[in-house]
Amino acid sequence: MKFTDRLHQAVRPIWEASHNHSFVQGIGDGTLPVEKFRFYMCQDYVFLIDYSKLFALASIKATDVAMMGKFADLLASTLNVEMDLHRQYAEKFQISPAELESTEPAPITLAYSKYMLDTAHNGALAELVSSLLPCMWSYWEIGKRLALENRVPAESLYKEWIDMYSSTEFGQLAEWLIGVMNQLAEGLPESHLRRLEQHFVTTSRYEYMFWSMAYKLESWPTELVKSPNSCLG
Repeated sequence: MKFTDRLHQAVRPIWEASHNHSFVQGIGDGTLPVEKFRFYMCQDYVFLIDYSKLFALASIKATDVAMMGKFADLLASTLNVEMDLHRQYAEKFQISPAELESTEPAPITLAYSKYMLDTAHNGALAELVSSLLPCMWSYWEIGKRLALENRVPAESLYKEWIDMYSSTEFGQLAEWLIGVMNQLAEGLPESHLRRLEQHFVTTSRYEYMFWSMAYKLESWPTELVKSPNSCLG
């Protein structure tokens, strides 16, 4: 059994709960209220900024040139392509680039991203990958399942989201990172593997909490927010 098979088994209940979450199911059938998705888009944007930093740190921590280059490419692609696509998609929900840039991270967004960055700074590449992998892998799983269920109306703006995360291109990226995790885990003692598994489980929990945060529009208490924008950030 590959190490990622063990990881997948460990988080199966969490990932199943994420897939069945009202937010994800609302994307899947097109019934999710727009204001909840707008909140998600803004929080996801600021999350992606810190997520990009993980690719930069991974390039530094990689021990061979090929892997350094791959993570550097991921950094460039996320900053220059994915985030630009995010801005274009956000405009379809009447979210301006300025609103995205001015979004204040909600408590869960902040906790999630800072957990990954702390893990990355204080561990080796294996720790870093184990903490960032659930985001990419679980999105691919969700995208594939929603696409297979094929419940979203063709005219729904959420169809584009499903198409993106169920795409062959995104799947290839997820599969590559899964392979990296198995490569990095090879030959490690059980005590180290348990640490990696705990990071994987923890960030899988944060993924679920991110869906819940967006569905409930959970941000800082109003009295603690200096100047909230239309994203409720």
